[in-house]
Amino acid sequence: MSSLPLISRLSFHEYLALFVLLRSTILLLPKPVVDWFYERSRVIFDRFSSVTHKRDQTAEEAVSDAIRTAKDFGELCSYYGYAYEEHVVMTKDGYVLTLHRVPERKGQQRTCTASTNKPVVYLHHGLLMNSEVWVCLTDEDRCLPFVLAEQGFDVWLGNNRGNNFWDYSLDDFAWRDIPDSIEYVLARTHVCSLSYVGFSQGTAQAFAALSIHPQLNEKVNVFIGLAPAMSPGWPGRLSAVAPLLISCFVPRPTSMYLFFGRRAILSSTPTWQTIFYPPIFTQLIDTALRFLFSWDGHNIAYTQKTAAYAHLYSYTSVKAVVHWFQIMRESVFQMYDDDVSATATLRSPHAGRFGRPTRFPTRNIETPILLLYGDDDSLVDIDAMLSELPEHTRHLDILWGRDVHKDVIPEVVNTLRVYCESPGTMDVGVKVFEREDREKQ
Repeated sequence: MSSLPLISRLSFHEYLALFVLLRSTILLLPKPVVDWFYERSRVIFDRFSSVTHKRDQTAEEAVSDAIRTAKDFGELCSYYGYAYEEHVVMTKDGYVLTLHRVPERKGQQRTCTASTNKPVVYLHHGLLMNSEVWVCLTDEDRCLPFVLAEQGFDVWLGNNRGNNFWDYSLDDFAWRDIPDSIEYVLARTHVCSLSYVGFSQGTAQAFAALSIHPQLNEKVNVFIGLAPAMSPGWPGRLSAVAPLLISCFVPRPTSMYLFFGRRAILSSTPTWQTIFYPPIFTQLIDTALRFLFSWDGHNIAYTQKTAAYAHLYSYTSVKAVVHWFQIMRESVFQMYDDDVSATATLRSPHAGRFGRPTRFPTRNIETPILLLYGDDDSLVDIDAMLSELPEHTRHLDILWGRDVHKDVIPEVVNTLRVYCESPGTMDVGVKVFEREDREKQ
């Protein structure tokens, strides 16, 4: 059997040392070197791309480029003409969180930052993301925060912890980040309750927080989960390569610490983004998503990908990802497992264990819930999720992307209106509306 020179002779520890060396080298590259790599990647792309780059930039491409190069949440809001506020929350265990706020309609300014006398909506992002993912769309009509602001809502956007202290998991998000952020928003706006909209892991954090804080259910009048994550849909719905990763990390999730350390996961991603010409970086992300999850991305415009991928990544702890692999191993939405000595296999996930971590008691959630998800979402096992929640009614299959302003946002706005303007008019439980009913109207 043929082997690669040098690489095939490296031991496991030498692989780890090589990985650490490469990552450190990338992080320490001086700006002139980074600029040189960027220019070379652009030249290579222009030479081999079938797209003609000598033509003038289209209006759509100009918007995409402006969104891509926006430095932060504030610049994204300013580009579309919306005023914003930035707030800082100190959690009870000493972490500093940043909250963003879009309190007024487009072009309107506020002279104070207290109550707006409007219904309050709180949005929370997914794994490896931040609040910018809500406002980095290339069309403001598809930006949920802007649409909600135009509809008369006081919009707040949360962020997870992520700094020099990396010893945290989903437990910390649920015990501290979510309730502390909500408490701050309620105190600032002088309202009794708010509506929660989460995306992906942002829904898992709400499921967990509402299940372990009974009093929090009185402060959240409705919970809307977009692409909800609580029971990952593995392995049958993932790509062919995903089971290989599952077989490596699911039986022993803590083995991820050997590959990624105990601090931030994929910390070199911003550097790669800086080095590569945007279309190349976009293709790399697309390839990775297709490789891991069989996502083709056809429902998202290319200009939207180029704009949004620049705002996609935000630091999170390796421990938080280890927690997700533990949930996959046990097939239970549970708290973090500190038992690093247990030996398990995919067929016998509990082998070598003397106890099991505590489950999040999600059946105790009293807040009304609306779930919106895509029928091709390989990361969601919706049936397993619904079995862990209070009684529900009908299902809704919604795709994300070009038609988000048609398929998703109307359902979100209509649900928020029901609960904010006439609280208590719908029963507690999981409400999922049929798409065809809306289309017939």
